[in-house]
Amino acid sequence: MGADTEEGAHDGRDETVLEQRDRQFDDLLQELRVMQTGVQVLFAFLLGVPFTQRFTSLGSGDRLLYFGVLLTAAAAVCFLLAPGAWHRALFAQGDKAHLVEVSNRLAIAGLVCVGVAVLGVVALIATVIYPGWPAVIVVTAAAVLFLATWGVAPLARRRRVRAGHGDRP
Repeated sequence: MGADTEEGAHDGRDETVLEQRDRQFDDLLQELRVMQTGVQVLFAFLLGVPFTQRFTSLGSGDRLLYFGVLLTAAAAVCFLLAPGAWHRALFAQGDKAHLVEVSNRLAIAGLVCVGVAVLGVVALIATVIYPGWPAVIVVTAAAVLFLATWGVAPLARRRRVRAGHGDRP
């Protein structure tokens, strides 16, 4: 990754590359703390669902959807906790640049899994409460919301910043 593409390269900070990597990793850890809480609450909720009376009345399609959501939430937990495990394994090895890069990718994979899991929960609940077109509309609207706020808007902003137009709204 070249210096002109790295976060902080042109933000006026006077820091060494190592200081920049430390800051980037600290920023990432702060973000992961927020994400982990949400995904762990979701995962805990999902773990209790099969033990409710209503679960036995779900059809095989809804049970399959539930199981897919559960596995996706488990993958999200794995991806979002992985940077901590990597940090422990690579502690004091002088490989912070690689750790930041891998941790960023793991966080993105975790976010994708969280988004899919949340959409799956919305789909499961919507199909139980309002089957058919209402469920499709609600899930589609939720998917558009997630894609717009987690993907399209930040990537569009990133493109503007890289093109040198970041100061304009």
